[in-house]
Amino acid sequence: MSDVLTAKSGHVLTVTINRPDKRNAMNAEVIAGIAAGWRAAHEDNDIRVIVLTGAGDKAFCAGADLGRGQGAFQDFSKPNSDYADLLRLTQNATKPSIARVNGTCMAGGMGLLCMTDMAVAADNAVFGLPEVKVGVFPMQVLSLLQLTVPRRLVAEWCLTGEPFTAEEAKAAGLINHVAPAGGLDAKVDWLIGRITDKSPAAIRRGKYAMRAIHAMSFDEAIAYTEGQIALTAATEDAKEGIAAFQEKRKPVWTGR
Repeated sequence: MSDVLTAKSGHVLTVTINRPDKRNAMNAEVIAGIAAGWRAAHEDNDIRVIVLTGAGDKAFCAGADLGRGQGAFQDFSKPNSDYADLLRLTQNATKPSIARVNGTCMAGGMGLLCMTDMAVAADNAVFGLPEVKVGVFPMQVLSLLQLTVPRRLVAEWCLTGEPFTAEEAKAAGLINHVAPAGGLDAKVDWLIGRITDKSPAAIRRGKYAMRAIHAMSFDEAIAYTEGQIALTAATEDAKEGIAAFQEKRKPVWTGR
């Protein structure tokens, strides 16, 4: 059985880490499988949302599989780690992604959480960055975590290594919604439904722009987005959206 499963349903591609006996800990196959899922979603014009989750009801991802020692599945002869390349890939993605956090989310699993655009967690999910407890530090996770959560919380989580709850994660802005464990799928489906009925072209170009202006000054960002709004307005989806509004009907999106 593969360590990562992918399943297409309508406009959604679900990528599932399939190592429940290891609390869905990452190995080389998991990292490669998630990356392959992201690429497959972008190659399929029907896919509008990617959902990332873990198999079972105990863990989303407990981090790296340390059973063979720290970094056992990394090739240190390569200038980039596969995990870092996965984070690079997802940050340059143009299709929205949702983390379905079904249980424990620790260490490198927090990086997987942060690399998605939105997240829904079960109310019994537990989060944490326990790396300091084994003598290391969540270095690569920091690249995304510090963009998502206030600095003092990042410091507390990283320096103490102590776990925290789903409600605390939501209050920090780490996740969007908390749902009862039995209602997790319903809440994820609710969020999916509010994405898949919108223009794929607008979302794709919007995600690209959000990424591009992140490190820009206001003057740079406003100049860049002036051009982007003109390009967006020229798409077939924009023309269809305006026509549907005027005709008081639902738009039929082509994604072009």
